[in-house]
Amino acid sequence: MTISRRVFLGGTVAAVSAGYFLAVRSNSYADGVALPFPSNIYKARMIETPTDKYCESLKSAGFAGMEVTKWNISPSEARKIRQLVEKHDLRIHSLLRGWADFNKPDKYNNDIETVKKALRSAAAYGADTVLLVTSRVNGFKMPEAWDFDIDFDPATLKVKTVAQGDNAPYADYIAAQNLATEASIRAVESLIPVAAYEGVCIAIENVWNNLWCTPKFFAAFCKYFDNAWVGSYLDLGNHTKYSRCEEWIKELGNSILKLHIKGYKVTEVKGKLGGGIGDWSKIDKGTIDWRSVRKTLADVRYNGWMTIEENGYSDQEYGKILDKIIAGE
Repeated sequence: MTISRRVFLGGTVAAVSAGYFLAVRSNSYADGVALPFPSNIYKARMIETPTDKYCESLKSAGFAGMEVTKWNISPSEARKIRQLVEKHDLRIHSLLRGWADFNKPDKYNNDIETVKKALRSAAAYGADTVLLVTSRVNGFKMPEAWDFDIDFDPATLKVKTVAQGDNAPYADYIAAQNLATEASIRAVESLIPVAAYEGVCIAIENVWNNLWCTPKFFAAFCKYFDNAWVGSYLDLGNHTKYSRCEEWIKELGNSILKLHIKGYKVTEVKGKLGGGIGDWSKIDKGTIDWRSVRKTLADVRYNGWMTIEENGYSDQEYGKILDKIIAGE
């Protein structure tokens, strides 16, 4: 019997998290004071290999843990790093495997094996997710980001059109996207048994790979597997050119396993979902409405990690910025 995501995340993972983080609630809240939202978010940063000095800095800034990027590592090495981190009462919550090319036949088998290795490494780190980008396409004519209006079959995820009007100019892109979707489904389904054995979820990220470019379509892809070991790693910042963060959160709902956060500044709003022309910015300098984002996260009952994926400020500065966002200020 397939365990539903809500039952799984609401039971096993939530119980473990509740016990582990009883003493590390965000500094924004005092004991005995009612939380402003019915959900908890834990602060994290990203690093390849943590050191004692790094852990001390994170801890002093009120962070609860980190996401690591060194996936090509033996379980014994990962366990040593885990011990170093947990010595500081911190946790490695996720491992970034990143880009795979499942839609390229000459890379498919090798990438399957490397993701399996990443799942085993994540388990040794003590992480409960591996961030995975399953495929990417490029070199094809595509609609502007804000003009995407994807019509797809919800049963097969096969795309019919990607914009209103004449789709002949996008025929090659549509074919490439359908091929990537089919290959990605096959790959993820083959990886689920390993994920389940290791106790590590496959968290598919929305990233600039020219696939699943609308909230509705990306959510349909992540939910397609209907399996507790597969979900979404939502980056709050990525894909803001397509539509507002709130739209991504609403569509993904309880498929969201983890969050990345970075800044983005839309300089000219286009499209009905609020996307538009823009560029990267610091978290606190962009146009993303973090108060609205925090409320939307609470509306979908997101409980979990928020990892900074940018640099430029100190741990102390980023800690204070995240405290405000988490508090809805």
